[in-house]
Amino acid sequence: MNGTGHAVAIAGAGPTGLMLAGELALAGVDVAIVERRTSQDLPGARAGGLHARTIEVLDQRGIADRFLAEGQVAQVAGFASVTLDLGGFPTRHPYGLALWQKHIERILAGWVEELGVPILRGREVTGLAQDESGVDVLLADGGTLRAQYLVGCDGGRSRVRKAAGIGFPGWDPTVSHLIAEVEMTQVPEFGVHRNAYGTHAFGRLQYEIRDGEVIYADAGPVSVMVTEAHPGATGEPTLQDLRTALVAACGIDYGAHSPAWISRFTDASRQAAAYRDRRVLLAGDAAHVHAPDGGQGLNTGVQDAVNLGWKLAQVVKGISPEALLDSYHAERHPIAARVLRTTMAAVALRRPDERTNALRETVAELLGMEQPRRHFAAMLSGLGTHYDFGPGHPLVGRRMPDLDLATAAGRSRVYDLLHDAKPVLLNLGAAGGVDLGPWADRVKLVDAKYAGRWELPALGEVPAPDAVLVRPDGYVAWVGERTRQGLTDALAAWCGPPAAG
Repeated sequence: MNGTGHAVAIAGAGPTGLMLAGELALAGVDVAIVERRTSQDLPGARAGGLHARTIEVLDQRGIADRFLAEGQVAQVAGFASVTLDLGGFPTRHPYGLALWQKHIERILAGWVEELGVPILRGREVTGLAQDESGVDVLLADGGTLRAQYLVGCDGGRSRVRKAAGIGFPGWDPTVSHLIAEVEMTQVPEFGVHRNAYGTHAFGRLQYEIRDGEVIYADAGPVSVMVTEAHPGATGEPTLQDLRTALVAACGIDYGAHSPAWISRFTDASRQAAAYRDRRVLLAGDAAHVHAPDGGQGLNTGVQDAVNLGWKLAQVVKGISPEALLDSYHAERHPIAARVLRTTMAAVALRRPDERTNALRETVAELLGMEQPRRHFAAMLSGLGTHYDFGPGHPLVGRRMPDLDLATAAGRSRVYDLLHDAKPVLLNLGAAGGVDLGPWADRVKLVDAKYAGRWELPALGEVPAPDAVLVRPDGYVAWVGERTRQGLTDALAAWCGPPAAG
């Protein structure tokens, strides 16, 4: 494998790495994934679902139905023990999807395989050396792989991040939990429980949701989460560790035996100081780690990938200058910083003391009010994501609503136009039409009429534009209101300068 070359190498075939590979493949970029696992099989449950904006992102690529067919629709956004219902939000997917990470990965891997992306399994990245033209990726078997760019999607202990010398500042853990799938001779009470010791939960991997209630299978292994006495343990957890923690938290170990797997997670919260060092970039857990409260990690990583993919593709293909990659850190770093802040707050609200109980009840009371509820629901679901592109129309920098369209080709939706991950300029009745000029071969121009309201989760109804430039990730880059002012600048910024290529 020495000397093998690709335009982009991705370390890690988790959800973030797979999504990024798919994005690059759609753009016609030569990309390969290096994965230390010999198969896509994932031990354990890990993340448990998708939020509304992630489902929208998958819808933009025409693959959302693959996930919806296997998961269970549910209201999964929540904070301070309050479920935040997305009913009435302006989206085709006002819900989350309960689906274990191993199934999410399997479906994404199938899509990536269809797109022809090679996954080099059983190969682990151990180091790198970058120069002006690319990166030599060092592998555990002694081989190397050459790429123009390397993206570390290799988790919180990222070898890529460490080898690139990118700092990972943040906060050490204050609490530690064991999670496991085990057989039990005594069946515990399923659900989430809190006591003076901490938080613990029991369930089964096999379940269904009826009228918002989780109904677990009658038999099978039990999934367990339990607080450890001390947050400092670093070794591989054992069955005895699990039994000890169960006795401390519940007074009984339920006869736990025959573990399928045991793992540990903490509330350590860290974020990469930079998402890019020259030709090395980071995404997903390699760029940010935090407590799993609110199910933010996997979703944030997938959306990192969708933000980065088209930008990296345009740079690799010579359409845009390298400076476009700087916008990846500028846009995604603040989003993850907010996630860290929110999850740290959620962990603080779980502390088992009377003062925290009072605070949690106060927060729950606030979330019973319409405006705070919508604000938090939009944030946690991803529907309220806003990239700061400066002053202008309230749509700019926000997700494009998935309006119903009538075009010369027939009826469609906005997200149907994004399946190939290319920018779209929607002419919705602009007088005199819209001329793309030198960008005509890079941007899809669609004349359309629309039905529906221009509404945003965080803002409500906004003024209807007559033309919109939509980036490949589904965010609005420019809005026209009876004028084409600023369109040329937006096209040059996001679709490459007119002389490029």
